[in-house]
Amino acid sequence: MSTKELFLEIGCEEIPAGFIPKATAEMEAIITKELAVARLSFNEIKTLATPRRLALVVKGIPNVQPDAEITATGPSLKAAYDADGKPTKAAEGFARGQGVDVAALQTITTDKGEYLFVSKHVSGRPTHELLAEILPALVANISFKKSMRWGAQEVRFARPIHWIVALFDGTVVPFSYGTIESGRVSRGHRFMANTTFPVSNFAHYLDECERHFVIPDPEKRKEIIRRETHRVAVAAGGHLLPDEELLEQVAYLVEYPSAVHGTFSPEFLKVPKEVLITSMRSHQRYFSIVDADGGLLPGFITINNTLTEDPSVVVKGNERVLRARLSDARFFFEEDQKVRLDERVEALKKVVYQQKLGTSFEKMERFTSLAVGLADQLNPAVKAQTSRAARLCKADLVSGMVGEFPEVQGIMGREYALLEGESDDVANAIAEHYLPTQAGGELPASDIGAFVSIADKLDTICGCFGVGLIPTGAADPYALRRATIGIIAIILDKGYRLSLSKLIDDSLQLLAAKLTSPKEQVADNVLEFFRARFINLLGSSFATDAVEAAITAGFDDLVDVRARIAALAEFKTHPDYEPLSVAFKRVGNIIKEGVDAPIDPSLFEDDAEGGLYKAILMVKNSADALISTGAWLDALTEIATLRGPVDRFFDKVMVMAEDPRVRTNRLALLTTIARLFGRIADFSRIA
Repeated sequence: MSTKELFLEIGCEEIPAGFIPKATAEMEAIITKELAVARLSFNEIKTLATPRRLALVVKGIPNVQPDAEITATGPSLKAAYDADGKPTKAAEGFARGQGVDVAALQTITTDKGEYLFVSKHVSGRPTHELLAEILPALVANISFKKSMRWGAQEVRFARPIHWIVALFDGTVVPFSYGTIESGRVSRGHRFMANTTFPVSNFAHYLDECERHFVIPDPEKRKEIIRRETHRVAVAAGGHLLPDEELLEQVAYLVEYPSAVHGTFSPEFLKVPKEVLITSMRSHQRYFSIVDADGGLLPGFITINNTLTEDPSVVVKGNERVLRARLSDARFFFEEDQKVRLDERVEALKKVVYQQKLGTSFEKMERFTSLAVGLADQLNPAVKAQTSRAARLCKADLVSGMVGEFPEVQGIMGREYALLEGESDDVANAIAEHYLPTQAGGELPASDIGAFVSIADKLDTICGCFGVGLIPTGAADPYALRRATIGIIAIILDKGYRLSLSKLIDDSLQLLAAKLTSPKEQVADNVLEFFRARFINLLGSSFATDAVEAAITAGFDDLVDVRARIAALAEFKTHPDYEPLSVAFKRVGNIIKEGVDAPIDPSLFEDDAEGGLYKAILMVKNSADALISTGAWLDALTEIATLRGPVDRFFDKVMVMAEDPRVRTNRLALLTTIARLFGRIADFSRIA
C-alpha cells in the first residue's frame, strides 16, 4: 500500500511566544491519537512554528484506511430476549446501532454470563475523507493559556486565524474552521514579503517560506540566532553570555532573525551586573556581552524580525529605550543605599505575607529560628552567620530595585549587604537562600545558604498546609511542589543527616498559633507530600518499585533512604536476588503482621528449624553492625546468606502446625527474618 504525506499550516495573528511550544506539542499528541483511532499508521511527525503560523507534517500515512474486523458486546442474553424468545428493544437497539440485522447477532460467554455480540467486517475509508474529519477537531482542540473569538466567529484560537493550508498527497483536505476554508495558499513575512504563495507539498512549502523570508523551523531559527549572536559578540570585542531560556523566547518572537549590536554608557556598569543583565533580558529580550573574565561589557545584542537597510536606525531606537530602563535601575540602586537593611527588616512588619500566616516579618522570625536550629545540629560554627543571613534575607523585598525588578530579589540583598560591610558568607547566603529556583537548578553552595533556604521553604510548606492552602492537581499558587523538591535536593546534595519528621514538627511548633487544623494531621500531610515528591525525584534514577520498597521500610533520614535505595538497586543484580526475593515474599505472605513472641528452641521438631535459627543468630549480629554504620549493600549481602536455610525450612517444615505453640514458634522464627529484612526494604513491593 502506498503511503502519502499530510501537511497542515494554521496561519494567524502573532501568537505569544510562551504559548507556542505547548501548542506544537499538543498538535503532535492530538494527531498521533487521532490517526491511531482511525487505524492509520505513519512513519514520522514533525511540527514547526513561528509567531504567525503553527504547522505539522506527517509522513508515511496509507492512502486508504485498512479493513478491520470489529466486535462489539451488547446487552446480556436475558435482557435481549423475552420469555417467548423474541428480541427485546435492547437487542433491537444494539443491532440498529451496529448497523446489522438482529439475526446477525451472536452470543458470547463471559465471566459475567452470556451476552450478545456482533462481529463485522468494516472496509477502510479513503484517508482523505478521514482527514477532513480529523483536522478541524485538531485545530479546535489545541489549548492555550488564553484564547479569543474574533469578529462574529463562534470558534476560538490563541489569535485570529487568517488562513489554513491542509494537503494530503498534494490535494487539499477540505474543511472549515469558523469562516476560514482550508486550501493550499500560505503567506510570506508580514513586512518583507507580505504576499501569498501556493503550496504543493512540505518540501515546496519550506522552499517557498525561505524565499518569502520565513524560517518555519524553530530549531533552525535558534541555530541562526546562536551563530549570529556569537559572531556579533566577538566583533564587539567580547563573548556572548549564554542564555538558552532567552534564546527559546526570542526564537518564537521572529520569523526571520537578524542580529544587531548596540551599546550603553559605561557609567551604568556601576550598577550590579545582574541588574543590568536582568533589565536587558527581561524587559528588552537583549543578549549580554561579557569579557574573558565574565565581566559585563557596555553592549547588547538584539534580534530583529527583519533585515534592515540602515541598522543604525534600529540601534539608536533600542539604545534610547535601554537608556531609560538602565537610568531607572541606577536611580533605584543609589536611592536604596540610603536605607540600611536592618531598617528594611523593620518595614517587613507592614508587609502581609499571607493573610492567615501573618506578615513577612513574622515569617522571617519563624524560619530564622528553624535555620539556627539546623545550624546548631549540623554546623554549630556558623550559627551566628546563619541567624544574621536569615534575618536580612527578605529585607530587599521592600527596596525600590526589587520593586521594579523582582527577578533580582536576593541578588540585591547580597549587594546591599556587601556595601554595608556584612561578611561575604552572610551576603552570599542572602542570595543563595532562594536556590534552587527550578527543578535541577543550582543549589546553595554554603551551609549558611542551605540552612536558610531549607528553613524558608519549609515554613512556606508547613504554613500553607497548616491553613488549608494545599496544592491541587491543577493549581499550586505558592509553588509548594518546587519548594519541597528544593529541600530534598539540598539535603541530598549536602548529605545532611537529619530527621525530616522532627524538622516538620519544629516548623509546625513555630506556626502553632496560625494552624487551622490539628498539628498531627498537618504533619502527616506534609510528610506524605514530601514522600510523593521524593519518589518522583528518585524514580528518575532508580526503579520505582525499589524506591517505594525502601521508603516503606522507613522515610525520615533522606540521605539514609537514598543509600538504601541505591544498595537495593545494586543488590537486584545479585545472582541470589530473585529466589531470595521470592522466599522473603513468601515469608511476608505467611506472617502478615508478624508474631511478637520469643523463639523457643525446645519446640523445634525438625533440624531445618534449628538450622535456620542458628543462621539467623549469626546473620543478625553481623547485619545489625553493618546496618548501624549504613553499609546497606553489605547488610543485604549478609542477609542473603539465609537463602539456603530458609529454602530448607520451607521444604521440611509445615509452618501452620496443628499444635498452637509450635505454630506460633515457627511464625516467630519467620517474623525475625522478615523484620531483619524489613529494616532495609519492603520486598513485597518489588516487582
